[in-house]
Amino acid sequence: MTQANEPVWRQALSGAQILFVAFGALVLVPLLTGLNPSMALLGAGLGTLIFQLATGRTVPIFLGSSFAFIAPIVYSTQTWGLPATLGGLFAAGWLYLILSLAIRLRGVDFIHRIMPPVVVGPIIMVIGLGLAGVAVNMAMGKTGDGKAVLVEYQTALLVAGVSLATTAAVATKARGIFRLLPVLSGVAVGYLVSIFLGLVDFSKIANAPWIAVPHFVTPQWNWSAVLFMFPVALAPAIEHVGDIVAIGAVTGKDYTESPGLHRTMLGDGLAVCCAALIGGPPVTTYAEVTGAVMITRCYNPVIMTWAAGFAVVMAFFGKFNAILQSIPVPVMGGIMMLLFGSIASVGLNTLIHARVDMHKPRNLVIVSLVLVFGIGGLTINVAGQHLHGVSLCGIAAILMNLLLPKDQVAEPSAEPALE
Repeated sequence: MTQANEPVWRQALSGAQILFVAFGALVLVPLLTGLNPSMALLGAGLGTLIFQLATGRTVPIFLGSSFAFIAPIVYSTQTWGLPATLGGLFAAGWLYLILSLAIRLRGVDFIHRIMPPVVVGPIIMVIGLGLAGVAVNMAMGKTGDGKAVLVEYQTALLVAGVSLATTAAVATKARGIFRLLPVLSGVAVGYLVSIFLGLVDFSKIANAPWIAVPHFVTPQWNWSAVLFMFPVALAPAIEHVGDIVAIGAVTGKDYTESPGLHRTMLGDGLAVCCAALIGGPPVTTYAEVTGAVMITRCYNPVIMTWAAGFAVVMAFFGKFNAILQSIPVPVMGGIMMLLFGSIASVGLNTLIHARVDMHKPRNLVIVSLVLVFGIGGLTINVAGQHLHGVSLCGIAAILMNLLLPKDQVAEPSAEPALE
């Protein structure tokens, strides 16, 4: 029996499994950024359906909350407020649409010319390390800015340590499909320890309705937030290309040719815009789902339709949303420390995998300045608008890559080149 002809109940069960695999990371983003978890579920479900419409339902991919936007959302919300942040996220979705058009007109090589690994790598590192202090503060029981204490220090460190250790253990020791659930495992164990220590407030869960319409937030246009958030989409957009190639390698199909990378990028961009319009975090193609597809061999895109449908339905369970929002700060802080470090490691690996030669002054200048600009907190005022963080780093990296002269002659290296 082919997957296309398998029973509906089996397709639905496979769809539920896909959502379960993606669930931990999907709801982690709103929990870390202060957004509504229900909106994350709704945005992921609707975003996946939009992606399927754009690609003719040919790619077995589920779209979930994007980790690349965690630190920028936290900063933007504290600086300009949630409506302005959502406006910035909506604008970030348009970068995908612009890239989709560029790929349609110029081909994929155009993207790699303006955003090679020497540009993308340090930007991803800044995204991961930009707000590392927030993770540490939360792990110590404080608010993200460190101004208020929410949980006693020793207790907070215990909870954060258990959550962190569980996540790391599952990520490195688990086998099969459980290897794809490190975040969910860390949250679950940390939550149980928090209950035992009396850190969980069950009153809000008891008072929450079983069925509730998620609270929609209307985006507002703020040029400062837009200029800050727009370049953030560079990194996940490039990651999108890798994810599409990866899922193609798993299924044995070249999705960059059919339906075409421009259509997958279009679908992802429209999904990001949709999520921002309803008040949810941006979505992106999920590596966890690619891993699950590889293990379960569920290649039928209809399965992703079921997963999207289940996500939309779960968004309307009020009790479930209340449980997610009752998770104590140290649980999230422990996981954030590993998560932010992992994102930075992805950026470092981008440079290593592409064999970016750091002995070349050109590469050294680009990477060094991007890291110092981002982690050091440099701010530049342009026509009354402030550029800083990932936005400044993205623009600076692209300009330096385009303007700095290319190395014409190989320079002698102090170390032998890698073969």
